[in-house]
Amino acid sequence: MPTRRHFLRTSALTLGSPTLSTFAQTSTSPEKTVLLHCGWATKNIGDIGHTPGTLRFLEQYLPEARVVLWAANTNEAVDAMLMKRFPKLTIVKGYLSKEGPVQDAVKKCDFFLQGPGMGQSTDFMTFCQKIGKPWGLQGQSFFPDMVTGKDADKRISLLNSAAYIYCRDSKTLKLLQDTGVKPPVLEWGPDGCFGIDVRDDEKALARLKKHGLEEKKFITLQLRTHTPTSPGVDDKRPQKLNPLHPTPENIADDTRRAKVYQDLIAMWVKETGFKVVIAPEVRKEMEYNKQFIYDTLPDNLKPYVVNFDEFWNVDEACSFYARAHTVICHEPHTPIMALAMGTPMMHTFSEFHSPKCWMFKDIGLEEWAPEFDSTPATKMFEILMGIHKDYPGAQAKVKKAMAYVEERAAAQMKVLKGVIKA
Repeated sequence: MPTRRHFLRTSALTLGSPTLSTFAQTSTSPEKTVLLHCGWATKNIGDIGHTPGTLRFLEQYLPEARVVLWAANTNEAVDAMLMKRFPKLTIVKGYLSKEGPVQDAVKKCDFFLQGPGMGQSTDFMTFCQKIGKPWGLQGQSFFPDMVTGKDADKRISLLNSAAYIYCRDSKTLKLLQDTGVKPPVLEWGPDGCFGIDVRDDEKALARLKKHGLEEKKFITLQLRTHTPTSPGVDDKRPQKLNPLHPTPENIADDTRRAKVYQDLIAMWVKETGFKVVIAPEVRKEMEYNKQFIYDTLPDNLKPYVVNFDEFWNVDEACSFYARAHTVICHEPHTPIMALAMGTPMMHTFSEFHSPKCWMFKDIGLEEWAPEFDSTPATKMFEILMGIHKDYPGAQAKVKKAMAYVEERAAAQMKVLKGVIKA
C-alpha cells in the first residue's frame, strides 16, 4: 500500500451572487471558470461539509479562477452559509439530463470538478467527453465492484478520460491502479471536507450554555447504525449501508457496538468527570443513537451524557467541535471536521461502510483510527486517555497531519491550474 512518503514523491440560485444569465454574459472573460459539482445532501453534515471545504481549497490555491457551484442538494440555510463565506460564488441547481442552467454552466466552464464522494454516476463524464470539456475527480473512494463489476470496461474507459483523479484513500488508489485506470494524473489527495473553515460561534456557544458544557471538558461521539433513512427507501447499493428492513444480525451489530460506546462513556466519566455529547453527523442517527446508546445507559451516567435532540448545520458543528476535548465517531467526516478545527479525534471505523476509513491512516493518524469490531472499549479508552494525558502533544499531532493535508491540496490545485491554463 502506498505510503505518505510515496505520495510526496509522486505528486441558478443567486443569494447575492451573480445570476446564471450574468455568468453566461461574462463567460468570455479571460478569467478561467471551474464548475464544482458537490453538495450531495443536507441530512448529513459530512455531505454538507465537502462543499465549503473544497471551495476553501479552490479559493486559497487557485484565487485567480472563478468558481461556480452546481449544488446537487442544498437548502436555504446551507446556501446562506456558503454565500456568507464565499460571496463571489455562483450557485446553480438542476439536472444535467435536461437543457437548462446546469448544462449551460458545464458548457461555459473551463473545467468540471467532481467533488468528494463514492464513485458517483458517470453521466457527467459522458457529457464532458461528448462536448470536449476537461474534468477531474477530487477526493474519491470506490468500492471494488464499481470498477470490476458490470460495465467495468466502460467505466474504466471513462475514468481514463479524466484530466486527473485524486483518491482520498490509499486503498481506492491501489484499486484503480490495479484495474487499469490510467488518467494523466492518479494520486492521493484529501477529501475536500479537510479544507473546511466555516464557523457559527454564536450558535455553538449557545448550545454549550444550554447543556452546561465547558470548553475542552467534553467529548462527542456518534454511532452509525444499520437503520433506514427517513422516509424509508431501500438501499440499492451492493453493500446495503442503510437497509430498509434491518435483519436480526444488523440489530445485533448495532446493539453490540452501542455497548462498546456505553462502556467507553462509563470509563471516561469515572476517570475524568467530564461530560459526553451524542452529537449527530447524520440526521437519521439521532433517533437510533438515543435508542441504542442513551436510553439504556445506567441512571447514574445519564447526568453526564447530553443527547442532542435537534440537528445542526456544519458551521455550528465546526465551532462546537473546536471546543470539544476529543471527537469520536463511527462516521469519518465528523473526525475530519475536528481535525480541521485543531481538535484530536478517534474514528472507530467499520470498513464495510467504504474504504474512506483509511483516510486517517494516510495522513499519519492510524493509531486514532481503531477498527470498531476488533477493538474493545478498554483499548478505545486507552487511545482516548493517551490523548488526554498529553493533550498538547495530541494537538501537535493534529497540526502535523493537517500540514500534510494542505500540502497535498496545494499540489492538486497546482495540477488543476496547469490544466485550465492549457
